[in-house]
Amino acid sequence: MSASPSITPDSLHPVGVTASAARRIAEILSGEPADAMLRVSVEGGGCSGFQYKFDITREREADDLVLTEGAATVVIDPVSLEYMSGSHIDFVDDLIGASFRIENPHATASCGCGTSFAL
Repeated sequence: MSASPSITPDSLHPVGVTASAARRIAEILSGEPADAMLRVSVEGGGCSGFQYKFDITREREADDLVLTEGAATVVIDPVSLEYMSGSHIDFVDDLIGASFRIENPHATASCGCGTSFAL
């Protein structure tokens, strides 16, 4: 990971968000309506079996996990949370490009793009 987590996994927040990711999320959301959030979810597909999906949304379900750090708000649905528990969401800007990356302790394999994983 390139930065230390600003929201770390614990019993209240089973997914962490690094300071770098929180800054980038806040930048993205600054161009959206005031109630916009970043939804992170897991869906079937990708080259390793599962893939992460990132969407801007204004809708939140009652059972979503909500992580807030300054102007950055991330929501994760309960089914996706089962696959992501203990993970860290990071934002990396390096020679091969800038992207969100998820460090998932449950992933047994991942692809080069960083958005697909296997359990």
